[in-house]
Amino acid sequence: MITWHLQRYHDIKVSRNGCYNVLVRNRLNRLPDNIPKRSRSKFKRYEKKVPGHHVQIDVKFLRFKADDGRIIKKLQYTAIDDCTRVRALKIYDKHTHKSSINFLNYVVKKFPFRIKMIRTDNGHEFQTMFHWHTSELGLIHVYIKPASPNLNGKIGRSHLTDKRELYQLLDYKDDVDLRLKLAQWEGDYNFLRPHAAHAGKTPYEKLKMLN
Repeated sequence: MITWHLQRYHDIKVSRNGCYNVLVRNRLNRLPDNIPKRSRSKFKRYEKKVPGHHVQIDVKFLRFKADDGRIIKKLQYTAIDDCTRVRALKIYDKHTHKSSINFLNYVVKKFPFRIKMIRTDNGHEFQTMFHWHTSELGLIHVYIKPASPNLNGKIGRSHLTDKRELYQLLDYKDDVDLRLKLAQWEGDYNFLRPHAAHAGKTPYEKLKMLN
């Protein structure tokens, strides 16, 4: 990721080994203790070849500490396209059918391609009302097997990126500030951030290559 960033935004070419040696020399090659280390997945990853063929939707639970010591709880709804990794993000107070339906409408308008299938877990927020709403939109809604988060693994991995690159650096001020920062992060992720799965290209660059 660092080598791609240097070449992309600073026109500096450094090999992966050279970059690693610099990190080691400055003792920056290890993650802080509070960040979980990545482990190799035992599951075989798949990838659809057509944008919109499979779109994963899930909810990330957020906790913030306000200035007065109160714990603020919010929810981040996330949608990610299986093929391009283009994402849509929104903040909600509750994970209800109403929130899920509102978010799905946002995703359909936001994504620059037609969606065929929505894949979710079996959470209560994705049950009857949400399920029927997907049908009304002409979409297919499928549930992953219970206790099988790996089947929506791309969205889980993207939530880890959110934690490391957004929320660990974010000081909660108010809901307006949070929504603005998430909207900016959505744009950064889609248009600016190099993606390992695309050999350093952004999700929208990947989409452009397919068109």
